[in-house]
Amino acid sequence: MSHNSDLRDRHIAAIPRGLASAFLVYAQRAENSEIWDIEGNRYIDFAGGIAVLNTGHRHPKVMAAVRDQLDHFTHTAFQILPYEPYVALCERLNGLAPFSAPAKSVLFSTGAEAVENAIKIARASTGRPGVIAFSGGFHGRTTLTMALTGKVAPYKVKFGVAPPAIYHLPFPAPSHGVNVADTLRALDTLFRADIAPTDVAAIIIEPVQGEGGFLPAPTELLQALRQTCDTHGIVLIADEVQTGFARTGKMFGIEHSGVEPDLLTVAKSLAGGFPLSGVIGRADIMDAAEPGGLGGTYAGSPLACAAALAVLDVIAEEGLLARADTIGASIRGALEELVLRNDGVPISAIRGPGAMIAFDIVTDSGEPDAATTKRVIQTALADGLVLLSCGIYGNTIRILCPLTISDALLEEGLAKLGRALVATH
Repeated sequence: MSHNSDLRDRHIAAIPRGLASAFLVYAQRAENSEIWDIEGNRYIDFAGGIAVLNTGHRHPKVMAAVRDQLDHFTHTAFQILPYEPYVALCERLNGLAPFSAPAKSVLFSTGAEAVENAIKIARASTGRPGVIAFSGGFHGRTTLTMALTGKVAPYKVKFGVAPPAIYHLPFPAPSHGVNVADTLRALDTLFRADIAPTDVAAIIIEPVQGEGGFLPAPTELLQALRQTCDTHGIVLIADEVQTGFARTGKMFGIEHSGVEPDLLTVAKSLAGGFPLSGVIGRADIMDAAEPGGLGGTYAGSPLACAAALAVLDVIAEEGLLARADTIGASIRGALEELVLRNDGVPISAIRGPGAMIAFDIVTDSGEPDAATTKRVIQTALADGLVLLSCGIYGNTIRILCPLTISDALLEEGLAKLGRALVATH
């Protein structure tokens, strides 16, 4: 039998330290909401591959669709010989687009690719260079998306200065001492001091910040941004890479606000674990790029497209929008009971829509406690529960269990979380 310790040594020798793994525990197999490592240890998955597995590990319908596609072909490059799964998926995504205008979609491989191409499309449509993003936001690790990301460590350290014409506004959050009025004043200052609104191509925002700490964007802010974009001809981009495909109880997180974006970036749970991303947008904006300006060798892989079509079927057939709300209510209830028990580490600010739930670990005086957060996560792992942290202070625990998790496994996982919070106290 292989051992985790053996693979750790090989891992460290073969892979640069810049690619950090949260846990040096090596997966061997997985099923729905459970993972087994190479030593046979079992874990309940509350991380979901960082929000990739809303439909769980190896959903039977997704696996069947991919096996069927394998029997036909694995690659042609859509720019050379197109294929029906790509077209069919774009048709499905256009039908789901959360805006009233006619939609078109284009597919890529990663979330960062989707964001980069959304910016390219916005710049082509407006003829402008500027892009506005938000502190705490995460949009990727490529040079452009790293610049859009509103967090220096670890994403920007040692990688040089950002490309020009990228600006950040403070994201409103009570824990940061920032409200919507502060953000809008900063936007007004930006327009007066650094860039004219007529030079801004796009404003990009996550409906709920992911890496930033599961902080929902206030509806008041989204409405104000929509008005600003309408006034000045700016493209509003909703980055739905983490919030998309039923995680928040809606197909897309922006739908909670009623605000219509111009473009959406999607990835992660779109294809049930297969690499796939895309941009969904208003057709008039999407057609701004010249032929050949968009694409990629592996973009819109036929295997991933087949998987994504099955994922959309599963979301509809298994009622995962409603299931997300049910799961979220169970998680909130368990966390609120832990607060009342008062025998674990102090937690606060339970938040998030649907099954995109997070909470903060704090000191007795209410300050962020990143060190204790790390210990809680390691204690949970030793008890067979995979958890992730996030947030600008490193003290937020986020829960991203598959939406297909059974009630019994959810209850077992929440019990493990409770034990970790108590044991670390």
